[in-house]
Amino acid sequence: MGQVTHADIDHVLAILVKKEGSLTMLGRMGEKYDPFKVLISTILSARAKDEVTEILAEKLFEKYDTAEKLARAKQKDVIPIIKKIGFYNAKSKNIIETAKILVEKYGGRVPDTLEQLTELPGVGRKVANCVLVYAYKKDAIPVDIHVHRISNRLGWVKTKTPEETEKTLEKILPKKHWQAINDALVTHGKTICAPVSPWCSKCPIAKHCKRTGVVRSR
Repeated sequence: MGQVTHADIDHVLAILVKKEGSLTMLGRMGEKYDPFKVLISTILSARAKDEVTEILAEKLFEKYDTAEKLARAKQKDVIPIIKKIGFYNAKSKNIIETAKILVEKYGGRVPDTLEQLTELPGVGRKVANCVLVYAYKKDAIPVDIHVHRISNRLGWVKTKTPEETEKTLEKILPKKHWQAINDALVTHGKTICAPVSPWCSKCPIAKHCKRTGVVRSR
């Protein structure tokens, strides 16, 4: 971990951005959604597939496209819209409560600090950092399972949890890459660097990877 250099990181991320582009839901949503929709979509995306989340978020916003409208919603009306997403009881409650707080405490505006965001129901560090990056273009490092797994495989970090990975990446990653790393590594994780049996034979950054923890590959 101590041997990784800024030049190594620059090179790997440049390759991933050029070769694979972006296949992430948040990458797309950050371009077309306001902060409220980015926040609600990201809360809904926890432990759910992007493909499902994106479709159901669009349906939700057809009826509740502002914090004010969602704050007045009944849980029994929201659940049928997001039911296919999983954990819909908790998520429906969280997004309605979050909308109420946005209206009552922030005048309908989504806050733009980690501290304020993580006080909202259903918002942990990953969701908060996603909002900072994709809604506000602020420097933050959202760490999900893909970012955590690939950072360890590359040998950039040696960590047990996403929270540890975030803290370590903050120390070694040049700030110019903070907003890009989530999109780059999530896309790579979806296409090449699978959790089990990654496609090392066609990986564009294979020669830069220590393959830490890889037991079987294709």
